[in-house]
Amino acid sequence: MGKFINVYSDGACRGNPGPGGWGTLLKYNGNEKELYGADEDTTNNRMELMGAIQGLEAIKESCHVILTTDSTYVKNGITEWLPNWKARNWKTAAKKPVKNQDLWMRLDEACQRHHSIEWQWVKGHSGHEENERCDQLANKAIDEMLS
Repeated sequence: MGKFINVYSDGACRGNPGPGGWGTLLKYNGNEKELYGADEDTTNNRMELMGAIQGLEAIKESCHVILTTDSTYVKNGITEWLPNWKARNWKTAAKKPVKNQDLWMRLDEACQRHHSIEWQWVKGHSGHEENERCDQLANKAIDEMLS
């Protein structure tokens, strides 16, 4: 059957590109784990991807995951665009290289380790408790890096 775990993720960037951070919250069986990190020179999309990647990679065994993000880029990329990118050898429909290919490949690999992943989207900065916490973690990561 496997364990069910909720993962929430977010990314933030001050300037795009600029200093950025990601935050993720894992919830399982009444327990919570917060993770966050930063990069000196990155983009918002890269930090959104890192939040999801770090959340999935932190899970040590194959689980059923519900991953909630406020990034349509991450949700649409993994659920809609990725199969075509792979089929076209990491090219877009316009035959251009896929941006952030390194992170898309890493996210794809992290997904393969789990029984199932249900991707959910929530509107950012709309009061969703876990999404707001992840945003705070991403900004905390940037603050700590810059201090």
